Amino acid sequence: MGARVARLFRNFNLENRVHREISKEKPRAAPRHAATALPSAGSSSEEGETVNQKNVPLLTNLQSVYVESTDPAAAAAAAAAEASKIVMVSKEMERRPLKYSLPLDRYGLVELTDVPKGKLTITEALKALSSHQQQPQTWTPEKIAQDYSLDLKDTKALLEFFVPFQIQIIPPKTENAKQIKAS
Repeated sequence: MGARVARLFRNFNLENRVHREISKEKPRAAPRHAATALPSAGSSSEEGETVNQKNVPLLTNLQSVYVESTDPAAAAAAAAAEASKIVMVSKEMERRPLKYSLPLDRYGLVELTDVPKGKLTITEALKALSSHQQQPQTWTPEKIAQDYSLDLKDTKALLEFFVPFQIQIIPPKTENAKQIKAS
């Protein structure tokens, strides 16, 4: 209720008040300080002439300067791309034939014929790991690395950290719990 009354007084004779404000004379801007005042057309014409004149010594100095700019990040990225391309080409040339493979035609997959040196297929990795697990004296890390053209360090890491087909049966804490019998 109070908002309606306030709106009535606020909007009362609004048009007349607006016309009165618009028809008033506008206030003048404060005068500027002499140091920051803009130069007028009639004052200091000598300054304007010296600014617009060519200064020959400065112009010759400017013409003798030559600036060539390159982006160091782009140059480094281009060099790295070129280096990786060279490494990739050299690694693609060094390939070795497969030792073991699975028949994959029935699954619609393409069978590989060779792999890059330093790489293994899953079939070869599983064969190497299982043969090392069955006969560790015969299939040493050095022999596996030599047969599959691998680094010795990578082969040792593979044999240490990737152990397939290892089943561990943990005995139960209570005697009356059911246990799987190893056969």
